Amino acid sequence: MAEAQPQGTGKAAGGRSAQLAHTGLRPGWTTGACATAASTAAYTALLSGEFPDPVTITLPKGQTPSFALAVEELAPGRTAATAGVVKDAGDDPDVTHGALVRATVRVLPAGSGVVFRAGPGVGTVTRPGLPLDVGEPAINPVPRQMMREHLAEVAGRHGGPGATADVEVEISVDHGVEIARSTWNPRLGILGGLSILGTTGIVVPYSCSAWIDSIRRGVDVARAAGRRHVAGCTGSTSEKVAVALHHLPEDALLDMGDFAGAVLKYIRRHPVERLTICGGFAKLSKLAAGHLDLHSARSQVDKGFLAELARRGGADEALAGAVAEANTGLAALQLCTAAGVPLGDLVAATARDESLAVLRGAPVAVDVICIDRAGMVVGRAEPRGPGDARQGSPQR
Repeated sequence: MAEAQPQGTGKAAGGRSAQLAHTGLRPGWTTGACATAASTAAYTALLSGEFPDPVTITLPKGQTPSFALAVEELAPGRTAATAGVVKDAGDDPDVTHGALVRATVRVLPAGSGVVFRAGPGVGTVTRPGLPLDVGEPAINPVPRQMMREHLAEVAGRHGGPGATADVEVEISVDHGVEIARSTWNPRLGILGGLSILGTTGIVVPYSCSAWIDSIRRGVDVARAAGRRHVAGCTGSTSEKVAVALHHLPEDALLDMGDFAGAVLKYIRRHPVERLTICGGFAKLSKLAAGHLDLHSARSQVDKGFLAELARRGGADEALAGAVAEANTGLAALQLCTAAGVPLGDLVAATARDESLAVLRGAPVAVDVICIDRAGMVVGRAEPRGPGDARQGSPQR
Protein backbone atom coordinates (compact mmCIF):
# COMPACT_ATOMS: atom_id res chain seq x y z
CA MET A 1 0.00 0.00 0.00
CA ALA A 2 1.11 3.55 -0.55
CA GLU A 3 2.40 5.28 2.54
CA ALA A 4 1.28 8.78 1.60
CA GLN A 5 -2.09 10.19 0.72
CA PRO A 6 -2.52 11.98 -2.60
CA GLN A 7 -1.72 15.61 -2.22
CA GLY A 8 -3.34 18.40 -4.14
CA THR A 9 -6.58 18.64 -2.18
CA GLY A 10 -5.29 22.11 -1.29
CA LYS A 11 -6.97 24.93 0.57
CA ALA A 12 -8.70 26.61 -2.34
CA ALA A 13 -12.22 27.87 -1.71
CA GLY A 14 -13.53 26.31 -4.88
CA GLY A 15 -12.76 24.22 -7.92
CA ARG A 16 -11.68 20.60 -8.35
CA SER A 17 -9.49 20.48 -5.23
CA ALA A 18 -12.19 21.86 -2.97
CA GLN A 19 -14.74 19.45 -4.42
CA LEU A 20 -12.54 16.48 -3.53
CA ALA A 21 -11.98 17.81 -0.02
CA HIS A 22 -15.72 18.35 0.39
CA THR A 23 -16.60 14.72 -0.38
CA GLY A 24 -14.49 13.42 2.50
CA LEU A 25 -13.54 10.47 0.30
CA ARG A 26 -10.00 9.08 0.29
CA PRO A 27 -8.23 9.20 -3.09
CA GLY A 28 -6.10 6.31 -4.32
CA TRP A 29 -3.55 5.45 -6.99
CA THR A 30 -3.92 4.46 -10.62
CA THR A 31 -2.46 1.31 -12.12
CA GLY A 32 -0.12 3.66 -14.02
CA ALA A 33 1.26 5.11 -10.79
CA CYS A 34 1.71 1.62 -9.34
CA ALA A 35 3.51 0.42 -12.48
CA THR A 36 5.78 3.48 -12.36
CA ALA A 37 6.68 2.82 -8.72
CA ALA A 38 7.31 -0.87 -9.38
CA SER A 39 9.45 -0.28 -12.50
CA THR A 40 11.45 2.44 -10.72
CA ALA A 41 12.21 0.10 -7.82
CA ALA A 42 13.08 -2.80 -10.11
CA TYR A 43 15.48 -0.77 -12.26
CA THR A 44 17.11 0.71 -9.17
CA ALA A 45 17.75 -2.80 -7.86
CA LEU A 46 19.06 -3.91 -11.25
CA LEU A 47 21.68 -1.15 -11.22
CA SER A 48 22.48 -0.96 -7.50
CA GLY A 49 21.65 -4.37 -6.11
CA GLU A 50 19.20 -2.90 -3.57
CA PHE A 51 15.45 -2.30 -3.76
CA PRO A 52 14.30 1.08 -2.43
CA ASP A 53 11.45 0.43 0.00
CA PRO A 54 9.39 2.50 0.07
CA VAL A 55 9.92 3.85 -3.43
CA THR A 56 8.97 7.47 -4.11
CA ILE A 57 7.77 8.75 -7.47
CA THR A 58 6.68 12.14 -8.82
CA LEU A 59 3.23 12.36 -10.39
CA PRO A 60 2.34 14.65 -13.33
CA LYS A 61 0.99 17.35 -11.00
CA GLY A 62 4.00 17.23 -8.69
CA GLN A 63 2.75 14.99 -5.88
CA THR A 64 5.41 12.66 -4.48
CA PRO A 65 3.77 9.55 -2.98
CA SER A 66 5.76 6.65 -1.56
CA PHE A 67 4.83 3.03 -2.19
CA ALA A 68 5.71 0.00 -0.10
CA LEU A 69 6.96 -2.98 -2.08
CA ALA A 70 5.06 -6.27 -1.87
CA VAL A 71 7.48 -8.14 -4.16
CA GLU A 72 11.28 -7.95 -4.50
CA GLU A 73 13.07 -10.40 -6.80
CA LEU A 74 16.62 -9.93 -8.14
CA ALA A 75 17.77 -12.56 -10.63
CA PRO A 76 21.29 -14.05 -10.32
CA GLY A 77 23.84 -11.89 -12.06
CA ARG A 78 21.35 -9.01 -12.11
CA THR A 79 19.94 -10.11 -15.44
CA ALA A 80 16.47 -9.03 -14.36
CA ALA A 81 14.69 -7.50 -11.39
CA THR A 82 11.02 -7.60 -10.41
CA ALA A 83 9.18 -5.34 -7.97
CA GLY A 84 5.50 -5.40 -7.08
CA VAL A 85 3.09 -2.85 -5.60
CA VAL A 86 -0.43 -3.49 -4.31
CA LYS A 87 -2.88 -1.01 -5.78
CA ASP A 88 -4.83 1.09 -3.28
CA ALA A 89 -7.83 2.71 -4.99
CA GLY A 90 -8.84 4.64 -1.87
CA ASP A 91 -12.60 4.93 -1.46
CA ASP A 92 -13.30 4.40 -5.16
CA PRO A 93 -15.18 1.17 -6.02
CA ASP A 94 -12.41 0.20 -8.46
CA VAL A 95 -12.25 -3.43 -9.60
CA THR A 96 -8.45 -3.25 -9.50
CA HIS A 97 -8.31 -2.28 -5.82
CA GLY A 98 -5.93 -4.67 -4.07
CA ALA A 99 -4.43 -5.97 -7.31
CA LEU A 100 -0.70 -6.72 -7.32
CA VAL A 101 1.01 -4.77 -10.11
CA ARG A 102 4.46 -6.15 -11.01
CA ALA A 103 7.24 -4.71 -13.14
CA THR A 104 10.12 -6.82 -14.44
CA VAL A 105 13.03 -4.87 -15.89
CA ARG A 106 15.75 -6.32 -18.12
CA VAL A 107 18.74 -4.49 -19.64
CA LEU A 108 18.78 -4.14 -23.45
CA PRO A 109 21.62 -3.18 -25.80
CA ALA A 110 22.60 0.49 -25.85
CA GLY A 111 20.32 2.61 -27.97
CA SER A 112 17.26 0.39 -27.50
CA GLY A 113 15.42 2.87 -25.31
CA VAL A 114 12.52 1.73 -23.16
CA VAL A 115 10.52 -1.17 -24.63
CA PHE A 116 7.21 -2.10 -23.01
CA ARG A 117 5.87 -5.65 -22.83
CA ALA A 118 2.57 -7.04 -21.62
CA GLY A 119 3.12 -9.65 -18.95
CA PRO A 120 0.49 -11.97 -17.50
CA GLY A 121 -2.71 -10.11 -16.68
CA VAL A 122 -2.03 -7.07 -18.92
CA GLY A 123 -3.94 -6.88 -22.18
CA THR A 124 -2.88 -6.36 -25.78
CA VAL A 125 -4.61 -4.01 -28.22
CA THR A 126 -6.24 -5.97 -31.08
CA ARG A 127 -8.51 -3.34 -32.69
CA PRO A 128 -7.99 0.23 -33.95
CA GLY A 129 -9.57 3.26 -32.32
CA LEU A 130 -7.57 3.32 -29.09
CA PRO A 131 -4.64 5.64 -28.27
CA LEU A 132 -2.26 2.71 -28.91
CA ASP A 133 -1.44 0.82 -32.09
CA VAL A 134 -2.77 -2.66 -32.69
CA GLY A 135 -0.38 -5.20 -31.20
CA GLU A 136 0.86 -2.88 -28.46
CA PRO A 137 0.56 -3.75 -24.76
CA ALA A 138 -2.35 -1.95 -23.14
CA ILE A 139 -0.15 0.49 -21.26
CA ASN A 140 -1.54 3.95 -21.94
CA PRO A 141 0.57 6.93 -23.11
CA VAL A 142 0.76 8.84 -19.80
CA PRO A 143 1.90 5.83 -17.72
CA ARG A 144 4.47 5.07 -20.43
CA GLN A 145 5.80 8.61 -20.20
CA MET A 146 5.89 8.47 -16.41
CA MET A 147 7.90 5.27 -16.51
CA ARG A 148 10.32 6.58 -19.14
CA GLU A 149 11.00 9.70 -17.07
CA HIS A 150 11.58 7.80 -13.84
CA LEU A 151 13.77 5.17 -15.49
CA ALA A 152 15.87 7.95 -17.05
CA GLU A 153 16.33 9.47 -13.59
CA VAL A 154 17.44 6.11 -12.20
CA ALA A 155 19.90 5.66 -15.08
CA GLY A 156 21.36 9.10 -14.45
CA ARG A 157 21.61 8.52 -10.72
CA HIS A 158 23.46 5.20 -11.00
CA GLY A 159 25.12 5.44 -14.39
CA GLY A 160 26.46 8.98 -14.33
CA PRO A 161 25.94 11.89 -16.75
CA GLY A 162 24.68 10.89 -20.16
CA ALA A 163 23.46 7.48 -19.01
CA THR A 164 20.27 6.31 -20.71
CA ALA A 165 17.66 3.74 -19.80
CA ASP A 166 17.90 0.95 -22.37
CA VAL A 167 15.57 -1.58 -20.85
CA GLU A 168 12.64 -3.87 -21.40
CA VAL A 169 9.80 -3.22 -18.95
CA GLU A 170 7.28 -6.01 -18.57
CA ILE A 171 4.18 -5.05 -16.60
CA SER A 172 1.92 -7.74 -15.20
CA VAL A 173 -1.07 -7.85 -12.87
CA ASP A 174 -1.84 -10.87 -10.74
CA HIS A 175 -5.29 -12.26 -11.68
CA GLY A 176 -5.57 -9.53 -14.32
CA VAL A 177 -7.30 -11.82 -16.81
CA GLU A 178 -10.09 -12.54 -14.34
CA ILE A 179 -10.39 -8.91 -13.23
CA ALA A 180 -10.56 -7.72 -16.85
CA ARG A 181 -13.78 -9.65 -17.37
CA SER A 182 -15.46 -7.00 -15.19
CA THR A 183 -14.22 -4.17 -17.44
CA TRP A 184 -14.97 -3.02 -21.00
CA ASN A 185 -11.61 -4.31 -22.24
CA PRO A 186 -12.93 -7.41 -24.06
CA ARG A 187 -15.51 -5.33 -25.98
CA LEU A 188 -12.83 -2.78 -26.92
CA GLY A 189 -10.58 -5.49 -28.28
CA ILE A 190 -8.07 -5.37 -25.42
CA LEU A 191 -7.44 -9.04 -24.86
CA GLY A 192 -5.48 -10.94 -22.25
CA GLY A 193 -5.97 -8.70 -19.25
CA LEU A 194 -6.22 -5.19 -17.87
CA SER A 195 -5.08 -1.81 -19.14
CA ILE A 196 -2.48 0.25 -17.29
CA LEU A 197 -4.22 3.60 -16.99
CA GLY A 198 -4.12 7.07 -15.47
CA THR A 199 -3.43 10.66 -16.51
CA THR A 200 -2.68 12.14 -13.07
CA GLY A 201 -1.64 9.04 -11.12
CA ILE A 202 -4.48 9.63 -8.68
CA VAL A 203 -7.80 7.80 -8.53
CA VAL A 204 -10.51 10.31 -7.66
CA PRO A 205 -13.24 8.46 -5.75
CA TYR A 206 -16.81 8.80 -6.96
CA SER A 207 -19.59 8.21 -4.50
CA CYS A 208 -22.54 9.42 -6.57
CA SER A 209 -24.29 11.25 -3.74
CA ALA A 210 -21.09 12.78 -2.35
CA TRP A 211 -19.82 13.89 -5.74
CA ILE A 212 -23.13 15.39 -6.82
CA ASP A 213 -23.24 17.28 -3.53
CA SER A 214 -19.71 18.53 -4.20
CA ILE A 215 -20.81 19.79 -7.64
CA ARG A 216 -23.59 21.78 -6.01
CA ARG A 217 -21.18 23.28 -3.50
CA GLY A 218 -18.85 24.15 -6.38
CA VAL A 219 -21.63 26.08 -8.12
CA ASP A 220 -22.50 27.84 -4.87
CA VAL A 221 -18.89 28.90 -4.34
CA ALA A 222 -18.59 30.21 -7.90
CA ARG A 223 -21.79 32.23 -7.60
CA ALA A 224 -20.78 33.63 -4.20
CA ALA A 225 -17.48 34.75 -5.74
CA GLY A 226 -19.37 36.60 -8.46
CA ARG A 227 -18.30 34.27 -11.26
CA ARG A 228 -20.50 34.68 -14.31
CA HIS A 229 -18.80 31.94 -16.35
CA VAL A 230 -18.15 28.41 -15.04
CA ALA A 231 -16.88 25.25 -16.71
CA GLY A 232 -18.05 21.71 -16.10
CA CYS A 233 -15.18 19.36 -17.01
CA THR A 234 -15.05 15.57 -17.18
CA GLY A 235 -11.47 15.35 -15.91
CA SER A 236 -8.13 17.02 -15.42
CA THR A 237 -7.22 17.13 -19.13
CA SER A 238 -10.47 18.83 -20.12
CA GLU A 239 -10.04 21.21 -17.19
CA LYS A 240 -6.67 22.32 -18.57
CA VAL A 241 -8.24 22.94 -21.98
CA ALA A 242 -11.07 25.01 -20.49
CA VAL A 243 -8.61 27.13 -18.51
CA ALA A 244 -6.37 27.63 -21.55
CA LEU A 245 -9.25 28.71 -23.78
CA HIS A 246 -11.25 30.80 -21.31
CA HIS A 247 -8.72 31.82 -18.62
CA LEU A 248 -11.06 30.79 -15.82
CA PRO A 249 -9.99 30.95 -12.15
CA GLU A 250 -9.99 27.82 -10.02
CA ASP A 251 -13.24 28.60 -8.25
CA ALA A 252 -15.05 28.71 -11.62
CA LEU A 253 -14.12 25.10 -12.39
CA LEU A 254 -16.51 22.25 -11.66
CA ASP A 255 -15.24 18.69 -11.66
CA MET A 256 -18.29 17.30 -13.42
CA GLY A 257 -16.88 13.80 -13.88
CA ASP A 258 -19.66 11.66 -15.33
CA PHE A 259 -22.46 13.68 -13.74
CA ALA A 260 -23.49 16.06 -16.52
CA GLY A 261 -27.09 15.95 -15.36
CA ALA A 262 -26.15 17.06 -11.85
CA VAL A 263 -24.40 20.15 -13.22
CA LEU A 264 -27.23 21.09 -15.59
CA LYS A 265 -30.05 20.51 -13.13
CA TYR A 266 -28.41 22.50 -10.34
CA ILE A 267 -27.45 25.38 -12.63
CA ARG A 268 -31.05 25.35 -13.90
CA ARG A 269 -32.10 26.28 -10.37
CA HIS A 270 -29.05 28.45 -9.62
CA PRO A 271 -28.13 30.07 -12.95
CA VAL A 272 -24.86 31.60 -14.08
CA GLU A 273 -24.55 33.62 -17.26
CA ARG A 274 -22.43 31.08 -19.12
CA LEU A 275 -21.61 27.40 -18.80
CA THR A 276 -18.81 25.73 -20.75
CA ILE A 277 -18.97 21.95 -20.92
CA CYS A 278 -15.62 20.40 -21.81
CA GLY A 279 -14.82 16.73 -22.06
CA GLY A 280 -13.71 13.77 -24.10
CA PHE A 281 -15.41 13.25 -27.45
CA ALA A 282 -16.81 9.83 -26.51
CA LYS A 283 -18.29 11.02 -23.21
CA LEU A 284 -19.87 14.10 -24.76
CA SER A 285 -21.31 11.99 -27.56
CA LYS A 286 -23.31 10.30 -24.81
CA LEU A 287 -24.60 13.68 -23.63
CA ALA A 288 -25.47 14.52 -27.23
CA ALA A 289 -27.48 11.27 -27.38
CA GLY A 290 -29.47 12.30 -24.30
CA HIS A 291 -27.57 10.55 -21.50
CA LEU A 292 -27.04 12.64 -18.36
CA ASP A 293 -24.91 10.03 -16.57
CA LEU A 294 -21.79 9.48 -18.65
CA HIS A 295 -20.28 6.59 -16.69
CA SER A 296 -19.34 3.61 -18.83
CA ALA A 297 -21.35 1.28 -16.61
CA ARG A 298 -24.54 3.28 -17.12
CA SER A 299 -24.32 4.59 -20.69
CA GLN A 300 -22.44 3.60 -23.82
CA VAL A 301 -21.30 5.37 -26.97
CA ASP A 302 -24.07 4.89 -29.54
CA LYS A 303 -22.28 4.44 -32.87
CA GLY A 304 -25.61 4.34 -34.69
CA PHE A 305 -26.34 7.81 -33.34
CA LEU A 306 -22.88 8.97 -34.44
CA ALA A 307 -23.55 7.53 -37.90
CA GLU A 308 -26.74 9.60 -38.14
CA LEU A 309 -24.86 12.74 -37.10
CA ALA A 310 -22.23 11.94 -39.72
CA ARG A 311 -24.96 11.72 -42.38
CA ARG A 312 -26.16 15.17 -41.35
CA GLY A 313 -22.60 16.37 -41.85
CA GLY A 314 -22.43 15.04 -45.39
CA ALA A 315 -21.21 11.47 -44.92
CA ASP A 316 -22.19 9.01 -47.62
CA GLU A 317 -23.72 5.66 -46.74
CA ALA A 318 -20.39 3.85 -46.89
CA LEU A 319 -18.84 6.18 -44.33
CA ALA A 320 -21.96 6.17 -42.16
CA GLY A 321 -21.88 2.38 -42.17
CA ALA A 322 -18.23 2.37 -41.17
CA VAL A 323 -18.98 4.77 -38.31
CA ALA A 324 -21.80 2.54 -37.10
CA GLU A 325 -19.41 -0.44 -37.04
CA ALA A 326 -16.43 1.43 -35.52
CA ASN A 327 -14.75 -0.12 -32.49
CA THR A 328 -14.81 3.08 -30.42
CA GLY A 329 -16.04 6.65 -30.55
CA LEU A 330 -12.48 7.73 -31.27
CA ALA A 331 -12.32 5.41 -34.28
CA ALA A 332 -15.59 6.90 -35.57
CA LEU A 333 -14.17 10.39 -35.17
CA GLN A 334 -10.98 9.45 -37.02
CA LEU A 335 -12.97 8.04 -39.94
CA CYS A 336 -14.98 11.23 -40.25
CA THR A 337 -11.97 13.51 -39.85
CA ALA A 338 -10.21 11.71 -42.70
CA ALA A 339 -13.29 12.21 -44.89
CA GLY A 340 -13.71 15.89 -43.99
CA VAL A 341 -16.93 15.31 -42.05
CA PRO A 342 -17.00 17.53 -38.90
CA LEU A 343 -18.30 14.89 -36.50
CA GLY A 344 -16.63 16.57 -33.51
CA ASP A 345 -18.44 19.85 -34.15
CA LEU A 346 -21.72 18.02 -34.72
CA VAL A 347 -21.40 16.19 -31.40
CA ALA A 348 -20.52 19.44 -29.62
CA ALA A 349 -23.49 21.30 -31.12
CA THR A 350 -25.91 18.47 -30.35
CA ALA A 351 -24.59 18.16 -26.78
CA ARG A 352 -25.05 21.91 -26.36
CA ASP A 353 -28.65 21.75 -27.58
CA GLU A 354 -29.36 18.77 -25.35
CA SER A 355 -27.94 20.74 -22.41
CA LEU A 356 -30.18 23.70 -23.21
CA ALA A 357 -33.18 21.37 -23.26
CA VAL A 358 -32.29 20.18 -19.74
CA LEU A 359 -31.85 23.81 -18.60
CA ARG A 360 -35.49 24.47 -19.65
CA GLY A 361 -35.10 28.13 -20.46
CA ALA A 362 -32.86 29.09 -17.54
CA PRO A 363 -30.88 32.25 -18.41
CA VAL A 364 -27.66 30.38 -19.17
CA ALA A 365 -25.64 30.40 -22.40
CA VAL A 366 -23.93 27.08 -23.11
CA ASP A 367 -20.91 26.22 -25.23
CA VAL A 368 -19.31 22.80 -25.63
CA ILE A 369 -15.72 21.70 -26.29
CA CYS A 370 -14.86 18.13 -27.30
CA ILE A 371 -11.28 16.92 -26.91
CA ASP A 372 -9.35 13.77 -27.71
CA ARG A 373 -7.23 11.80 -25.24
CA ALA A 374 -4.24 14.04 -25.87
CA GLY A 375 -6.24 17.17 -24.99
CA MET A 376 -6.55 18.41 -28.58
CA VAL A 377 -9.81 20.17 -29.42
CA VAL A 378 -11.73 18.03 -31.94
CA GLY A 379 -15.10 19.78 -31.80
CA ARG A 380 -16.63 23.05 -30.61
CA ALA A 381 -20.06 24.61 -30.40
CA GLU A 382 -20.29 28.36 -29.82
CA PRO A 383 -22.37 29.76 -26.94
CA ARG A 384 -26.13 29.60 -27.35
CA GLY A 385 -28.71 30.81 -24.88
CA PRO A 386 -32.34 29.91 -24.26
CA GLY A 387 -33.60 32.44 -26.80
CA ASP A 388 -31.56 30.75 -29.52
CA ALA A 389 -32.30 27.14 -28.64
CA ARG A 390 -34.70 25.09 -30.69
CA GLN A 391 -37.53 23.43 -28.81
CA GLY A 392 -37.11 19.89 -27.55
CA SER A 393 -34.27 17.43 -27.75
CA PRO A 394 -32.30 16.62 -30.90
CA GLN A 395 -33.90 14.07 -33.20
CA ARG A 396 -32.45 10.60 -32.88
